Amino acid sequence: MNAEDWITHLDMAAHPEGGYFKQSFVSPEKISLDTHPAERNLYTSIYFLLRSQDVSHFHRLKSDELWYFHAGQTTTVHILDVQGNYRAEKLGLDIAAGERPQVLVEKGSIFGSTVEADEAFSLVGCMVSPGFDFADFELLLQAELLEQFPDQEPIIRKLAYKKLPDTLSGR
Repeated sequence: MNAEDWITHLDMAAHPEGGYFKQSFVSPEKISLDTHPAERNLYTSIYFLLRSQDVSHFHRLKSDELWYFHAGQTTTVHILDVQGNYRAEKLGLDIAAGERPQVLVEKGSIFGSTVEADEAFSLVGCMVSPGFDFADFELLLQAELLEQFPDQEPIIRKLAYKKLPDTLSGR
């Protein structure tokens, strides 16, 4: 199947950070934590599809997010941790080449993703715990990231919005 087949069959929609998603699971159990403004589901999970012509822009969550590889080509998850250290995690099944079938993005990290292969896609799953809520989702702009992390300029210019798209400005 190609990217469009997956998008259609899984009934995916455009994601504000880039790529396509479909929520697949929501825990019926709830949890309250001091780090979140309101009660959250214990966990949530989505399918996430990224094509090589797409970029998952830098964003931050108040929860841990665990990524699982499903199909397609390798996804690179670009992570700036809370200290501003950059690392690129390869999400895929070629273990001998350093890929891993699961990647953890720790809460508070800034992250985005890419598919480096030409004319390719990657289908992954992302589980967030405590569960995802858009109130805990923050898209980050180039100017603020360059001010905080000037040593990370190349990846920031590649993955951060210069300005929020009009569709996100009212969020």
